[in-house]
Amino acid sequence: MTDNSLPHVAILGAGSMGGAILSGLVASGRAANGVTVTNRSSQKAAPLRTLDGVDSIALEVSADGNRVAARRAGIVLVGVKPAMVPDLLREIAPELAPGTIVVSLAAGVTIATFESLLGPDAVVVRSMPNTPAIVGKAVTGISAGTRATAEHMRTIHELFSTCGEVLEIPEEQIDALSTISGSGPAYVYLLIEELTKAAIDKGFTENQARLMVEQTFIGATALLAASPDDPAELRRRVTSPKGTTERAIAVLQDAHLADTFTRATDAALARAKELAAGA
Repeated sequence: MTDNSLPHVAILGAGSMGGAILSGLVASGRAANGVTVTNRSSQKAAPLRTLDGVDSIALEVSADGNRVAARRAGIVLVGVKPAMVPDLLREIAPELAPGTIVVSLAAGVTIATFESLLGPDAVVVRSMPNTPAIVGKAVTGISAGTRATAEHMRTIHELFSTCGEVLEIPEEQIDALSTISGSGPAYVYLLIEELTKAAIDKGFTENQARLMVEQTFIGATALLAASPDDPAELRRRVTSPKGTTERAIAVLQDAHLADTFTRATDAALARAKELAAGA
């Protein structure tokens, strides 16, 4: 392994999440030892071959692609759909070199499931990233398996830090984290959608509405990142007493947003538990 670089990484199932991590990893320059990715179709595999240092395998062409990728790697990211995880783990288990770290990207699949299928020597880390990984702005939760050492966790922290911020948490908090940062981008996009519709209803063109709303969200979060103050204080500065914003905020507060977000994240958590139970 070269200085400041990660071991060879395999991403099995480089779909939306795996692809986002791949983009962040390649852009970081930390993938000097190479990355192998797999996808079912040639159509999905072909564009990834243009990325520097990436070997992209189409399983419809190379049926043993997952085994080949796992055999090469020091870190294996499992990015297939949760229902496909058990069969994939059984397939790659004989190919893993001692000390290979297997990282779950699969919602609802426990560390215990990974360890039971990979065998007694498996080093497993469970993770929950989010899609802003593609622009280096992810939040990723990571949880250690029973055989993951502090050194293993440092390596995985380094991997995900190429895509954004990393939180190391107990596994029992992973599902809860998924309801906040994992699903969170969708909540933000929904707010942007609805505010854009409100702007259009007030006579703006779609392009004007999108510019106003999207740049407002981008600017507000940039200001938050640059400010030592918390969101409540920044909100107060926009909300002049007896002004237009104060009246708008009153309407939003009357809609019981706190309760709405609690119910929404509780619903997401219930679904995560269903997935863990195989429902």
